[in-house]
Amino acid sequence: MITEPMSSSSQEGKSIITRFRCMKQQGQKIVVLTGYDAPTAKAEEDSGVDIILVGDSVGTNMLGYASERDVTLADMCHHVGAVRRGAPQTVIIADLPFRSYDTPEIALANSRKLIAAGADIVKFEGPRPEIVEALAGASIEVCCHLGLEPQHHNDKRLKGRKAEEAVRLVRDAIALDGAGMAMLVLELVPEEVADRVTQSIMAPTIGIGAGRKTDGQVLVITDVLGFGPANFQHNRRYQDLGRLISEAVRAYAGDVRSRNFPAQENVFPMDKDELAIFLNKRL
Repeated sequence: MITEPMSSSSQEGKSIITRFRCMKQQGQKIVVLTGYDAPTAKAEEDSGVDIILVGDSVGTNMLGYASERDVTLADMCHHVGAVRRGAPQTVIIADLPFRSYDTPEIALANSRKLIAAGADIVKFEGPRPEIVEALAGASIEVCCHLGLEPQHHNDKRLKGRKAEEAVRLVRDAIALDGAGMAMLVLELVPEEVADRVTQSIMAPTIGIGAGRKTDGQVLVITDVLGFGPANFQHNRRYQDLGRLISEAVRAYAGDVRSRNFPAQENVFPMDKDELAIFLNKRL
């Protein structure tokens, strides 16, 4: 295990974790949303979101990548910094991207970069208690991720549907909890399995497509806002921004082409005296 003296930032991290564990114990739901840029992060902070997750979903939702696997550590640090500037008071979880935590040593070096960029907690996928131990030993708070693992699973389907797979998932969660994880994301697992996990570990659970019994919920902000035509069973759309954006762009393009924009109210005229001088100047 890699250990270091506790710093002031790690002490702050401990208070963050204590807060969410208290919420779990008191039955208060934890509200999490993904965020990738400063304006969205500011809106989320102003609205009282508990945690902003800067997920590797930034790749497919914002950067045009074909897969979460294409996201780089530089991408993640860039977007974590933007979210931190937009939401200076909100807890930020940042994903370690694909292949950036192959060993405890690699995970530690890359986690430090995410923390330096503005993250409070780092997240990785899979049952890797040795990674949790290494990061926790260096006073870095860890959120784990079980169920559907977007970086590692090509088949985007419900996990833990069969009894043996469900038992293994619960055991993996218990092992990660024993290693010192601060939080656990459960993605696309049956509600009964998520409930069993939640009852079996001390760390708060955050569900996405994991039913109603987890300690909190997370959704992808572009899904919540309806940026694209696709919708998912686990999601609830609260707006249809994709349609609104398209309508606004079409209206703008039409106004430019019909010479209705800029209008008089959009123009900055010169002072009349200065204009007269300007017009009389020889060029």
